[in-house]
Amino acid sequence: MTQARDAAPPLIAGTSRRQAPQQEADAPGEQEAVRGADGRRRLRGVVPVLAFAGISVAVMQTLLVPVVAQLPQLLRTTTSDAAWVVTATLLSGAVATPVMGRLGDLYGKRRLILASLGMMVLGSLVCGFSSTLVPMVAGRTLQGFAMGAIPLGVSIMRDELPPDRLGPAMAFMSSSLGTGGALGMPVAAYVAQRTDWHVLFFGSAGIGALAMVLVRTVVPESPRRLGGRFDFPGALGLAAGLVALLLAISKGAAWGWGSTTTLGLFSASLVVFAGWGVMELRLAQPLVDLRSTVRRQVLLTNLASITVGLAFYAATLVLPQLLQLPRSTGYGLGHSMLVAGMCVAPMGLAMMLVSKLSARISDTRGPKVSLMTGLVILAVAYLAGTALMGAVWQVVIIAVLIGFGIGIAYSAMPALILGAVDPSESGAANGLNTLMRSIGTSTSSAVVGVVLARMSTPFGDAAVPTLAGFRVSFLIAAGAALTGLLIAAFLPGRGRDGQARAGE
Repeated sequence: MTQARDAAPPLIAGTSRRQAPQQEADAPGEQEAVRGADGRRRLRGVVPVLAFAGISVAVMQTLLVPVVAQLPQLLRTTTSDAAWVVTATLLSGAVATPVMGRLGDLYGKRRLILASLGMMVLGSLVCGFSSTLVPMVAGRTLQGFAMGAIPLGVSIMRDELPPDRLGPAMAFMSSSLGTGGALGMPVAAYVAQRTDWHVLFFGSAGIGALAMVLVRTVVPESPRRLGGRFDFPGALGLAAGLVALLLAISKGAAWGWGSTTTLGLFSASLVVFAGWGVMELRLAQPLVDLRSTVRRQVLLTNLASITVGLAFYAATLVLPQLLQLPRSTGYGLGHSMLVAGMCVAPMGLAMMLVSKLSARISDTRGPKVSLMTGLVILAVAYLAGTALMGAVWQVVIIAVLIGFGIGIAYSAMPALILGAVDPSESGAANGLNTLMRSIGTSTSSAVVGVVLARMSTPFGDAAVPTLAGFRVSFLIAAGAALTGLLIAAFLPGRGRDGQARAGE
């Protein structure tokens, strides 16, 4: 315990003497005692309800995967313009995660979860009644704001649950993003094949509305508040920098990595982030406390999150294509979109099942060990995957192993972040960590997309990725996991204290 306190500045345990009494009075253990038996029964539903909200957001993200190739025809537009349907959600989600987190710290986390889910429902309805590009992009932009619900849910768990329940609950919630995405793919594929594609959005609206009702009924509002005002200039600066950066990453392959537009966006993002950082450091109540983010535990966890996101998305890009390519290519497995989705779905189940194991490792050995364990499994899975691409059962095994690795790694991150920041800043800190994962997945999409496009071969009227391209993509993912492992090795070793701080 002494070592852990020496490793962190006093601010990590509490921002000030003035705030400390209120935080101690709001400790989850004391709240549990005050609530009594009725309160404990109600809290039993908090974790599954928040996890369901997270899964509904993840399903929203992946529901268009089965029809991405058909979007130009469905929306009567060009391929490059249709790509904005996906890019819009990416951009709004990246901006929403830290902004919603900070708003939750200021005005109530449950209130902001409901707002996030409400925008997802509204966006889904807009898309459900749209068949042209502009309203579809607008609806998908609204849907992206739901991404803030996941870090807010983790923060509510920290505020409400006793320490002995917090670790498994955070692990389960953190893995919901991958779980919902993997499980949603076969369902979306079935719906897209059997009914009108607009039903996908109406289904998303229904799931989101149900999540809102459950959150409103079961989840209590967090008693913790961060005083002060919302940093609107900081939010605008962060949004401008992220939009420039992620546009360059996501559209660089189409525009050309050396084009004036791509290089200009990269340069603009650097300039904006530099100015934004100077402004945030001068504010008493910034959107993002940069002094906290540069502390070793927070900084290294966020950097590792980028590598995990990069590794994770490679599987979602490679495995469905490998399963659907015709057998006449010599390496494709020749299955339908629905079968491919069902083969990838075990990855999501593995993430869900392994969350308790991750929490147990974090509790006994510390979240650092849990993160490193997940990264080792992830690297081994991708290295093995370069040789196991010849049969469906091999693909399923690789998907499960990747799910194990991602589930353990993702589940460790909230404990590392929350163990190093003040409780009043948990929403913003979790939002920033989720943003780092999104940057990783966006980078993976760009890098793996370029590899598969460059390493392709003519097949009929189109070009398809080669087997070598799939293997190189897996090697890149394995390299990302090993890079994350190296980063995680420099995290402070806290043992049980890292988990204990997450519950303070």
